[in-house]
Amino acid sequence: MKLEGFGIMVDDMPTMVSFYRDVLGFEIKEEENTTNVYLEKDGTLFLLFRKRDFEKMTGKKFSYVKGLNGHYEIALSVPDYLSVDKAFKKVVEAGGQAVMFPTTEPWGQRTCYIGDPEGNLIEIGSFIKGDEADA
Repeated sequence: MKLEGFGIMVDDMPTMVSFYRDVLGFEIKEEENTTNVYLEKDGTLFLLFRKRDFEKMTGKKFSYVKGLNGHYEIALSVPDYLSVDKAFKKVVEAGGQAVMFPTTEPWGQRTCYIGDPEGNLIEIGSFIKGDEADA
């Protein structure tokens, strides 16, 4: 089997599509307010499934975490340390929830965490110091 992509369950499709497309730069593959929306980032398929529609399709009820959740993370990389700080600021100003401010970890990665509009964790990080970012 080959990993083609992954998906997350959402309540508010237009808000989530807008966040991933307009704030994080995912490419949308279809209409933004459908049962499921296909986005792509760096060759990886990223699906957003509307919870109520997925339950109707499968004939099953599922449990969902409300608010900020730590069930998984979506990891995004940027070119260098300074880019981590800039991306964090940009994403938080655009509506992302600040979870962990940019920090340089003992293993050499500068990383931060934000939550998307429905509380899913997104990590933004880099292992490259760059010329300006020895933070």
